[in-house]
Amino acid sequence: MDRRPKPLVWLHAYVKTPPFTAEARIEAGVLLRQLQEGISLTMPHSRPMPGIGRGCHELRIQDQSTTWRVIYCIDSVAIVILEVFAKTSNQTPHSVIDTSKARLKNYKSIQHGET
Repeated sequence: MDRRPKPLVWLHAYVKTPPFTAEARIEAGVLLRQLQEGISLTMPHSRPMPGIGRGCHELRIQDQSTTWRVIYCIDSVAIVILEVFAKTSNQTPHSVIDTSKARLKNYKSIQHGET
């Protein structure tokens, strides 16, 4: 069995300082590395987002004055980053969900020949 870490595939955005603080950027990096190594994250760090697609989740990173979210999908060959955004309300904006769905659909059609 191949136990190499899965690569990160960034379809949009990135985590950098600024706007993330150095601490939040490091936390995001640690959590993403855990995902790459096959570690399953749960609350309070990650929650499932089945409305976006199978294997999709929302990584939760609390910064000094901003709550960041990283929408990702655990694919068979990679961790696919669909969106990075500052959370400003209790619900994930519909525009983020719709955009993430479209990016995931496009990724799957290219990588796996799915529609």
